[in-house]
Amino acid sequence: MFEFAHPLILIALAALPFLWYYVSRVRRNPTVVTPGVRVFKAVRRKRSTFLADWFYLAAAALLVIAIARPRTGDEKVIVRSRGIDIVLALDMSGSMRAIDVPRSITSADALARAMNSGAVRNRLDTAKEEIRKFILARPNDRIGLIGFADLAYSFAPPTLDHAWLLERLRTLEPGQLGDATGIASAVSAGVRRLKNSAAPRRVLVLFTDGANTADNRLTPEQSAALAKEFDCVVHTVGIGSDNAYILAGGYGFQKIQDSFDGKLLDSIAKVTGGTYFHAADGAGMKKVMKEINALEKTNIEQPRYVEYREFGPALALAALFLLLAGFFTENILRIRLP
Repeated sequence: MFEFAHPLILIALAALPFLWYYVSRVRRNPTVVTPGVRVFKAVRRKRSTFLADWFYLAAAALLVIAIARPRTGDEKVIVRSRGIDIVLALDMSGSMRAIDVPRSITSADALARAMNSGAVRNRLDTAKEEIRKFILARPNDRIGLIGFADLAYSFAPPTLDHAWLLERLRTLEPGQLGDATGIASAVSAGVRRLKNSAAPRRVLVLFTDGANTADNRLTPEQSAALAKEFDCVVHTVGIGSDNAYILAGGYGFQKIQDSFDGKLLDSIAKVTGGTYFHAADGAGMKKVMKEINALEKTNIEQPRYVEYREFGPALALAALFLLLAGFFTENILRIRLP
């Protein structure tokens, strides 16, 4: 981008031809009265003032242009992002082995083929895959990971080291922490991780397929009140459908009922200013994570500035050389007589 910082100054260029005309044609040179010109015949005029005048004219033009400050600018954008702190609390109870089967699969053989191909996974693996995508989509946020069943366990504090976080996520398996579901424990553990955060927004996302069955010191309602006290937003995700199956040893697939407490999850979310979601299957989980990703936006500032390269100093220097050239031409290459 080329521009003049003070373009109105260029109007002065229009006056230069008139100035040159005045100096070269109108202005009378100093004269002296002499009795004759014979004395001057021995003096040979080496160079006229015509070339010097052009040097002066060019120097004046360059000075005007230099004062107008010609410059080129490159627009720069500085991206400053201030992420939010997010803790993901994932149910690891034994019921997360269940498989929510899409309605398009109508037989045990078709279900087995879908599982072998990876098209259908158990609840925990389905959640892990969508959480993995969620983490990759938020490079500026510190994200932590909590697994819970009988009790809650912190697998990763909020961190920007997402490669390490994803490796921790990969290791989670159903039943590692027991078979009960301690929702209150998960919420309170998330609050402990977030309460001292300096981030502009603190978010806990809780995933569960069960009702609160663990005997914790706090009730889920008390843990929700604690989250509200420390300004932590809790989004809750109920996982499960009425078309769920679990592998029952050598007996094949056994149908089970979804058991999450939607009313409780909705209440926890509302108390803290969050949102309750329901993920019936893999497609539902994908939709839920997209909605949460859109809901929790990272604050990104993009101030713009222009980096200029100024040509004025170089033009002023060139004008100086032209003035010197004019002076040299007029006063050294030509003998002047008073």
